[in-house]
Amino acid sequence: MTSPILPTYARADVVFEKGEGVWLEARGGERYLDLGSGIGVNALGHSHPHLVAALEAQAHKVWHVSNLFRVPAAETLAQRLVDASFADLVFFTNSGAEALEATIKTARKYHAVNGHPERFRIITFQGAFHGRTLATIAAGGQQKYLDGFGPKVDGFDQVPFGDWDALLAAITPETGAILIEPVQGEGGIRPVPPADLRRLRQIADDNGLLLLLDEVQCGVGRTGKLFAHQWSGIRPDIVAIAKGIGGGFPLGAMLATAEAAKGMTLGTHGTTFGGNPLATAVGNAVLDVVLASGFLEDVQQRAGFLRQRLAQLKDAHPDVIEEIRGEGLMLGLKLKVPNGDFVKRALEHRLVVIAAGDNVVRLLPPLIISESEIVTAVEGLDAVAASLGTEHAESKA
Repeated sequence: MTSPILPTYARADVVFEKGEGVWLEARGGERYLDLGSGIGVNALGHSHPHLVAALEAQAHKVWHVSNLFRVPAAETLAQRLVDASFADLVFFTNSGAEALEATIKTARKYHAVNGHPERFRIITFQGAFHGRTLATIAAGGQQKYLDGFGPKVDGFDQVPFGDWDALLAAITPETGAILIEPVQGEGGIRPVPPADLRRLRQIADDNGLLLLLDEVQCGVGRTGKLFAHQWSGIRPDIVAIAKGIGGGFPLGAMLATAEAAKGMTLGTHGTTFGGNPLATAVGNAVLDVVLASGFLEDVQQRAGFLRQRLAQLKDAHPDVIEEIRGEGLMLGLKLKVPNGDFVKRALEHRLVVIAAGDNVVRLLPPLIISESEIVTAVEGLDAVAASLGTEHAESKA
């Protein structure tokens, strides 16, 4: 049967009908351990009772009223994000790409209201992924996402990841900002060391630039702090978040200082659904859990346990696994075999993992994963690596 859905995804032939915690159940009753979290979205796993209760309670009240009226849940969520971060102001969106669009517009507007509209260019980094809109694919700069969509949106200058000379050379009188993911996700789980983020902050300050961070995938507890940049101690100007903040419900946000957002006045930007009662009710429920005493410390502890077990896995399968990358519960296996083969074989072993760039497989388990579930996960990954290692050796023989 031909699907009426636009064929822009190569979908696995598995239908998940139920989920609970870190487990998914397929139509035939098979149980899968979810180490992908819907690409980092289901931060608190599936059917989390507190999130379900919040959504059900709000669904019986009001779903949507538009941003022409006050939304108390949105005001509460914004204040909580401000209180827990560097930010003074929040703009809610439905997705990460929209949060990045708001970020880009805000940065450009900042310089325009300061009398320098020519400072619209933003330096980004090779291997980045910032979304699928025309502006965000230009920001990411990856040719495979740009092909066939006409001229690349102007205003973005990519430099190699970690090349400081290239970064400094790219700064011109038209440069207004630097945009980076504290941990590249799609690019292959490549963290920016805290010292490097501090250096970027200094370069931005020295050149009158805004520092913009894309924490769509690495934010909301994923690295063991609410935001990944908090490990470095810096104060960014704008941060884009999404994925985990909704726990599975579409929700994103741009967080900004009052100074960076001073150009975003009445009528300069908008959204139909962003920050509506349903989404922000769930967002508040997510923060109830993530900001609860001890939760992020538990994430850090479980992340350390998982990384230790993955190091043992690498040692056991040096012909398959080249390197363990990442921070917190945002980890990657850099492979010596095709990552697509690993993803497919993992699915056969009832494990959900996700491919990334640089021949990496991403592990983004729900933040609530237990040590016993980590043991089960690594046992499954061990079986996958063993089977692929045997095939790889046989193909060389």
